[in-house]
Amino acid sequence: MHDNKHKTLVSMPFEKNNPHRYTRKLKRPLGKMIGFRGYEGQSEQLKTVPNWQERLRQFVDQLICDLPKNE
Repeated sequence: MHDNKHKTLVSMPFEKNNPHRYTRKLKRPLGKMIGFRGYEGQSEQLKTVPNWQERLRQFVDQLICDLPKNE
C-alpha cells in the first residue's frame, strides 16, 4: 500500500534560452551581504518600500561617492 500523502515535488531548472527561465534584472552582479543594525521597526518598514533593495544599493553608492578623496 502506497502512502500518497507525502509526495515530494522536485523542481527542475528551465533549460537555457527557455523563454520562461528567470533572467536577472540587475545591471551589476551582487556581492557579499551587507548587514547593519537598524532601529527597532526599521526592518519591517523598509520592506514595505517599493524596490527598496535596489534603492538602498544606489544610496550606498552615493554615500561612498560623497566621501572626501584622500590625496
